[in-house]
Amino acid sequence: MLVLQGLSASGRRQTDTIVNILGIKGPSGIAMIKMFENPPKIEGYEIRIEALSQADLISGRLISGEAQFGMLPPNIAAKIASQGINLQTVAVTGTGMLSLLSSDPAVSSLESLAGKRIEIANAGAVPDYILRRLLLDRGLNPEKDLVLSYSLSSPEIAASLISGRISTALLPEPFASMVLSSSSSVRRIGNIQDEWRGTYGGEYPITVMAVNGKFAEDHPAAVNAILASIEDSIRWVIANTAEAGILAEKHGMGISAQIAGLAIPASNYRYIPADRARPELEALFKVLYDLNPQSVGRMPEEKFYYRAAH
Repeated sequence: MLVLQGLSASGRRQTDTIVNILGIKGPSGIAMIKMFENPPKIEGYEIRIEALSQADLISGRLISGEAQFGMLPPNIAAKIASQGINLQTVAVTGTGMLSLLSSDPAVSSLESLAGKRIEIANAGAVPDYILRRLLLDRGLNPEKDLVLSYSLSSPEIAASLISGRISTALLPEPFASMVLSSSSSVRRIGNIQDEWRGTYGGEYPITVMAVNGKFAEDHPAAVNAILASIEDSIRWVIANTAEAGILAEKHGMGISAQIAGLAIPASNYRYIPADRARPELEALFKVLYDLNPQSVGRMPEEKFYYRAAH
């Protein structure tokens, strides 16, 4: 019997499997920007790529099954999996991109933050926990020895640092680069990534790509092809900063080409397969769990770390 493969109105073969891949708007999502420009072509699959503004929107579509892949903070992926949802981490796509910034001459190190007020965008997010852990490691109690303030968003913190309304803050990219390029009085205090590495022996993952576990089981070749495309995009972005910035603006990542060009070198894009990144992920999860078990749910099981089929 002859089976005809018809075409939909969009030109897609009606037998093609649709794969929805979600990035997150902002510097983390720029890691995928080459894929936005040229989605991978895999026979039998239609690849759709979209950037959403918030991690909870990505989480919702992964949980509902509307999306097969999604970029998330690592602890959010772990928390989803801890609820019994078949979600796996396939790769780390970015590591630490945080900067402690200050115009206060008395601030020269983490230890010198005693008695100071530090602005952070979101209470209970990974940057908050990273700073709290590093402070505790240096003998400072975040609840007693200094003030952590969460009253401003990242754009508001950046503007307030530049105007001098606040003096000290923890900021991710691209906001750290925006401040440093706009104010001669604000400087980077130490290196948060080096501080973490010195204590915990590796990078702290800031974003991962997660996959629907059933999809990964049923479509291993397609998953491998998509992962290869993600890795290729990350390598291209690192090597082509200006061009990547232009594409980030073109595809609505919420960052101008100029600011993206400043932020990309400091954004620490990496492609680390989940099974290789497991020690760094587990170190982060342990820190988060010890500070607040609800931030992770429970420590992920082995199946959470996707191992590519060969």
